[in-house]
Amino acid sequence: MTFRALVARKSGETIVAQVEAMDDADLHAGDVTIAVEWSTVNYKDGAALSGRAGIIKAFPLIPGIDLAGVVESSSDPRFTAGDRVVVNSWGMSQTHHGGYAERARVPGDWVIKLPDAISTRHAMAIGTAGYTAMLSVLALEHGGVTPDKGDILVTGAAGGVGSVAIALLSRLGYRVIASTGRPQEQAYLTALGAAEIIDRATLSQPATSPIGAERWAGVIDSVGSHTLANALAQTKYRGVVTACGLAQGMDLPATVLPFILRNITLAGIDSVNAPNAVRVEAYARLARDLDLAKLESTVTEVGLAEAPQVAQAVLRGEIRGRALVDVRR
Repeated sequence: MTFRALVARKSGETIVAQVEAMDDADLHAGDVTIAVEWSTVNYKDGAALSGRAGIIKAFPLIPGIDLAGVVESSSDPRFTAGDRVVVNSWGMSQTHHGGYAERARVPGDWVIKLPDAISTRHAMAIGTAGYTAMLSVLALEHGGVTPDKGDILVTGAAGGVGSVAIALLSRLGYRVIASTGRPQEQAYLTALGAAEIIDRATLSQPATSPIGAERWAGVIDSVGSHTLANALAQTKYRGVVTACGLAQGMDLPATVLPFILRNITLAGIDSVNAPNAVRVEAYARLARDLDLAKLESTVTEVGLAEAPQVAQAVLRGEIRGRALVDVRR
C-alpha cells in the first residue's frame, strides 16, 4: 500500500526533507501498523530536522517523534484493529520511522491506548511537549508540592511544555508565574491560567549570588542553563524543580547551596524512555485534569509539507503553544 510521508535525506552536511510516496515495504519492523492521523512539531523535531545534536541516526528516515491514529493491524494481542492509540518518542525520528507519514509500524511496547476523553487530535495537540508537562506536574506532586505551598514558576511559558503546564497547574489550583521573552503573549498566558507574567531576562542572566530570596515552591523548567540555575537559587525550602529542556543551553552554572541549605529537589524529566506504566498514568491524568478548550487555544494546525518550516520556527521560539500536523493533507 502506498502512502505519503515526509522523508529526511542527508546531502553533505545538510538535511533535506520533502514529501514522497512510500510503500508498506519501506516501513520498519514492528508489531502494530497504524493509520496515522495526526503528528506534531516539538523542539526536538526542530533539532532533528536542522541536524542539531545528530538526533537522526540513519538516513533516509521519516522524522516526527509523535503520532496518533488508529490501529490497522497488530500481532500484539494488546491491540486490535480500530484502537485509537498514541506513540511518543522511543526511537522514532532517531533510528525508526516516525510520525510524519500516513502510516507507521512500531513495536507494541511503544504504543499506548488513548483514554476515551482524548481524541487522536487531542493527543497530538498534547504531543510530547504536553505529555512532558504532565510528567513534570506528577514530579511536583511526588515531591509534596501542593497548591498551598506557594507559587509555581513555569519557564519558556509560551512554548509547548509551558503552555500545557500552565493549563494543568491552574486547573489543579496552583498559582502560576509564567516566565517568557514574548511580552505580546501576555493575554494568551493569562487565558491559560497564569496569575503573573515575568520577563525571562530576570532569570536568564548569570547569577550574582549562588542563592537568592525564596520565591517559588516549585518550578517547571524547559530552558536550562542560567535560567535553571537562577530558578534553583530562588526556590523555597523543600521545593521541587523539574528539568525537561535546554532551550537556553545544556550547561548548569549553579552551586550545591540550594540543595544543602534549602533541601530542594531537582527532578529530571525524561519523556523518551519513560516506562509504559508512567505513560498510562500521564495520559489518564491529562484526560482528567487538562481543560481541552484551553488546549485548543494553544494549537496552530499545518499540513505535512509545512512541518520542516514550522520546525525551524519552533527552534527560533516563534511558535506559540503547540504545532499540530495533519498528515493527511
